[in-house]
Amino acid sequence: MKKLGSDWKFLLIFAGAVIALIVITGILAPNREDRDPRPSTWNSGSAGAKAAYLLLSRLGYNTVRWEQPEAELSSIDASRATLVLAEPSPSFTALTDKDRQQPFVDFLHRGGRIVATGAVAALFLPDAKVTQAERLFTDLCITTPEGPDPLARAGELEMAAPVRWSGDDPAVRVSQTCGNGAVVVSYRKGQGEIIWWASATPLTNMGLHNDGNLRLLLASVGGPSRTVYFDEFVHGVNESPWTATRGTPLTAIAIQTSCIAALLLFSFARGSGPKRALVQPPRASPLEFVESMGALYAKAGAGNVAIAAAERRVREFLAHEGGLPAETLRSGPAIIAAAVHARFGCDTAQLATDLEAARRAEYDSPRPSVALALVRRLDQHIASLTQRIRNPQQQAPLEQKPTQETA
Repeated sequence: MKKLGSDWKFLLIFAGAVIALIVITGILAPNREDRDPRPSTWNSGSAGAKAAYLLLSRLGYNTVRWEQPEAELSSIDASRATLVLAEPSPSFTALTDKDRQQPFVDFLHRGGRIVATGAVAALFLPDAKVTQAERLFTDLCITTPEGPDPLARAGELEMAAPVRWSGDDPAVRVSQTCGNGAVVVSYRKGQGEIIWWASATPLTNMGLHNDGNLRLLLASVGGPSRTVYFDEFVHGVNESPWTATRGTPLTAIAIQTSCIAALLLFSFARGSGPKRALVQPPRASPLEFVESMGALYAKAGAGNVAIAAAERRVREFLAHEGGLPAETLRSGPAIIAAAVHARFGCDTAQLATDLEAARRAEYDSPRPSVALALVRRLDQHIASLTQRIRNPQQQAPLEQKPTQETA
């Protein structure tokens, strides 16, 4: 089995760490969207009941999220239990089971207490009569306490009141009103008790900021000896398991993971394919290079540049091979020619003439033919002196008859 290289191991470890960090952050991050209207204990938005659930737990209550159908209420010790029905969802009321109210009635006859909110929850309460509010509905209503019972002693409430209790049964005790409508009532059924609110506002995360709402919640659920069941089955009975992820950044996680996968594929797909040797472009021949440089000099009219390069070669040759001091080479052409004559014992008149011509060419623009002839003569001086250095016994003439060129 082929082992992974060190770069692949580093990349896989890094990618795994990034993906794990994204997933963990997405799971543990709180819900940043406040668009869930359900008063659920899982909802941390303003309309949720998560704060009430956690607060009662810290106050010593035994709180339970009830996620079973109402038929399972028979397994609960009703005499020591309070069931909270907070705004059931339309999916719960749309179920076609017959006699949906009977499990709640049995729960009440066994001594249970039900705290129900809203018009939909009243459908499952025996003898409940709810209608639309008579006053113009606004976001919140400041209620008026009625009577000395614990629900009234909670004081003024801030409650949304889109509906009111419409019954006139003397057994129903009205504890809070909004205008002329009863919005908090209670009555007994069998050995149990029903407490109805016009809305779930007092137990929501936003509503608990009001002291009266908090006192109403505590008075409604009873003492700490009772187990408080928050019915979550009524909020999402027909929804998929993905409902719990609503508001979490799962979409962002999927997009980021896809981008990482695409980046890995783009980075390593080409390097993992078949490898081919790079195409080696043919190198130009030296002659082609010379011709190209010549054409470049000719186009630019830079004959003086070629002459200066040839003169520099002569001076470097006389310095390194001929042993002439640098001070002499910085002198004029006549002095340089005299030094060469003294060292090699040869006629250097033409050398002095060519060096003088090269110096003048720095300020002139000689024709290409004249420049070419001068460069050739300077190179010929180097060749003649080289031959004399290598064969001291052979008296090779330094100068040759110059080619006649017209200026």
